[in-house]
Amino acid sequence: MSSSQLDHFRQMLLNWKQELMEEVDRTMHHMQEDAANYADPSDRATQEEEFSLELRTRDRERKLIKKIDKTLDNIDRDDYGFCESCGVEIGIRRLEARPTATQCIDCKTLAEIKERQTGI
Repeated sequence: MSSSQLDHFRQMLLNWKQELMEEVDRTMHHMQEDAANYADPSDRATQEEEFSLELRTRDRERKLIKKIDKTLDNIDRDDYGFCESCGVEIGIRRLEARPTATQCIDCKTLAEIKERQTGI
């Protein structure tokens, strides 16, 4: 992969990470500002459920940020764009669709089939 392509993916990942971090900040402010002790149990339950959903979403995004950081590290080590399973180069179109991809489409397809068969 050329250096301009690596720079493109690095910038794409950095922008994505920045968006996720801004969303985390918005969630924190929202939860701090909107936290109210409602007298009505239904209102309290609704607010608790909203907060719970937001926290689950942020947890998924936290895991994605870790993947982004790992991918940025792979770019720095010149190890980006190669399948962890078979070592073949991952296609540019796949990386454009999922910049954190660690497997080529063939290995990912096989892994998903095995996952469905074993239920793991």
